[in-house]
Amino acid sequence: MHENLSLSGKTAIVTGASSGIGKAICIALGRAGAKVYLAGRTLAPMHETAKLIVDEGGEAEVATLDVREPAQVQALVARAVQETGRLDIMVNNAGLSYPGAIAEGDPVQWREMLDTNVFSLLVGCQAAIQAMRACGADGHIVNISSIAARRDASGVYGATKAAVNAIATTLREELEDESIRVVNIMPGAVASNFARHFDPKFVEGFVKATGMKADFTPGAHLPDEVISKLQEVASKTLAHVDDIANAVLYAVTQRPELNVFEIVVRPQKALRL
Repeated sequence: MHENLSLSGKTAIVTGASSGIGKAICIALGRAGAKVYLAGRTLAPMHETAKLIVDEGGEAEVATLDVREPAQVQALVARAVQETGRLDIMVNNAGLSYPGAIAEGDPVQWREMLDTNVFSLLVGCQAAIQAMRACGADGHIVNISSIAARRDASGVYGATKAAVNAIATTLREELEDESIRVVNIMPGAVASNFARHFDPKFVEGFVKATGMKADFTPGAHLPDEVISKLQEVASKTLAHVDDIANAVLYAVTQRPELNVFEIVVRPQKALRL
């Protein structure tokens, strides 16, 4: 392992760790030496990822939580600090999208996006800052945004990610004189289960392109082998989850005097929805 990429002795929390980008980030941080706390709503896949990290010589713990509940996020941060004495990296990755026209949209889904993508991220940032200050960490807060934040007409989802960008920029200024850096990662289209709430015809079209058979139920996860094949056959329009994890790893292994604040990670071609 290259010395500059070592996170040995550091503690990291990753929300939305059950699959996709969150899972990939956990594995990358674990391989770099950090003790990783995987946080999400689905226990079994997180245990599988934690076992992978441990089998490779790393350290990992699992916590089920609903990031929309502030007390649960705060309790996870407190647990990590109590068990390890510190918090060095907080990755606010949990997020979801319900695409569609605002005029025909569902307010319940809007609130779910706002609570998950914005409110929980605010709580995670605040809890992490307080913990990092208390232990004197050279910390990194990583917020997973989206290139949708840069598009003028990207719906409610894009509005939530524009809010994430505004929060990150504000925090960067607030923490400028402290040893806590803020990192804003903006992925483009990624081969993951993120599109599980998209139009079924859209998702089924992608699955068909893999040449594999898989039944798709809106909101349900596609099998890992389908996701892997999808990335393989559509590599020009879908980034790999490891691409995002590598960007996170790069940012959090820089010296604390350097703020790698914003990274856009997108495939070669834009995916037109």
